[in-house]
Amino acid sequence: MNMPSKSYSVTDSSPERLPENRGSALNIRVRNTLLWFRQPGALLSLPALLIFVAGFIGPLGLVVIYSLMPERSFAFNQLPTLENFVTIFQEGYYISYAWSVWLALVSTLILIVICWPVAYGLSRIFRRSMILTLLLVLPLFVSENVRLFGWVLTLLNHGILDGTTRTLFGWELPDMLYNAPVTVLGMVYVYLPFMLFPMSLGISMVPDACREAAFDMGATRWQVFKEVELPLAMPGIMIGCLLSFVLVLGSISEAKILGGQSIIMISHDIETAFTYAQNWPLGSALSTLLILLTAVLVIGLLSRLNLDNLLSRK
Repeated sequence: MNMPSKSYSVTDSSPERLPENRGSALNIRVRNTLLWFRQPGALLSLPALLIFVAGFIGPLGLVVIYSLMPERSFAFNQLPTLENFVTIFQEGYYISYAWSVWLALVSTLILIVICWPVAYGLSRIFRRSMILTLLLVLPLFVSENVRLFGWVLTLLNHGILDGTTRTLFGWELPDMLYNAPVTVLGMVYVYLPFMLFPMSLGISMVPDACREAAFDMGATRWQVFKEVELPLAMPGIMIGCLLSFVLVLGSISEAKILGGQSIIMISHDIETAFTYAQNWPLGSALSTLLILLTAVLVIGLLSRLNLDNLLSRK
């Protein structure tokens, strides 16, 4: 029995079915989105989402809108303009940006070098030493300005350090305040815990069995550090670097108290624009560029790194 043959034309049917397929896919996406909003977890997260939008996204949006207003205006009913961003480059505010980025990079690198042996000791040697941990945490309960003024009293001419060396050895120390190195010293001192504890957590994630296996296979101490400890501890190191870099980039007290007027950070310019100058649009423009600069640097760093390998997902 001969069955009737049916021919299929791909060229005839495909153009007619494409709009239907696209429409059905769009309907499925809309339906899945509505179903997601009907889930109990999504409904319970709405209050937190509204608070996040009102407390975080909203202020950032206001800053961006203010940056497009004419200078020294306090309302949103003005025509948008880019004159504030032009002023930033005409009046040399980019120098403050350069100082902020440079000091943040230098401070972060110094923190990595200082915190690694301390974090290694906390994770491997003094695992249950609460006294050492408390000694590192207690300074956080004291105001940052109070701690920085303690350094001022120590490094000041005829201060604690200079007076001690004069009395004991007859040495007269040079003036050590109000320069870039002492500013970096203050930043390293203030933001050390933000690098130390994430790094300590990362080192504690390295299994002892991996280190012992590497030594059993004849690896040297440097090879164990390079091939085992450093890659496995990289998540904690990266978190500490990002925290320290972002915090130093927006710091202000260290440069004002220890650096004096020798270094002007961008946060100081932002504070001046919002307070003394009463130029909110200019301060908003400076803040917007700082946010964009931080986002570009952080996202650029993360995009160049293989996060799957860093987080041991592969």
